[in-house]
Amino acid sequence: MDQLLTRTGSTDIWRPVRTSRPIPLPLFTGKVAAGFPSPADDYIEKTLDLNELLVKKPAATFFVRAEGESMLDAGIHPNDILIVDRSLEPVAGKIVICALNGALTVKRLLHRNGCWVLAAENSAYADIDLHEDLELVIWGVVTAVIHLL
Repeated sequence: MDQLLTRTGSTDIWRPVRTSRPIPLPLFTGKVAAGFPSPADDYIEKTLDLNELLVKKPAATFFVRAEGESMLDAGIHPNDILIVDRSLEPVAGKIVICALNGALTVKRLLHRNGCWVLAAENSAYADIDLHEDLELVIWGVVTAVIHLL
């Protein structure tokens, strides 16, 4: 069986591994109603490769597991897997992975009143105002979240 992820270092950060053969999964043409059910289509429109859907630039992409509850309102829960693209520009409004004084964190990057802020998406957590005394390295922009039920 081909390996889908390779672990890098001692932390839970993975890089996607392109397999020589895609794993095509069925994609149905009908949509699933989240409200009142409707009759489903009985045929498959095409197949879907999750690598094609979730990983746009494999050389610049890595996966990392979320910890904590500061991003719950953004749909990021503890143990979710975040897909991160290092090639994307970290602009205001994007969710980013960064090393802040050497510790990894995930927050929304905002520009408020002329200042940069790492904003939590949970009112129980304080935002972090960025200033010159902090050591900040943005690792990449979160492009997707894998949330298991």
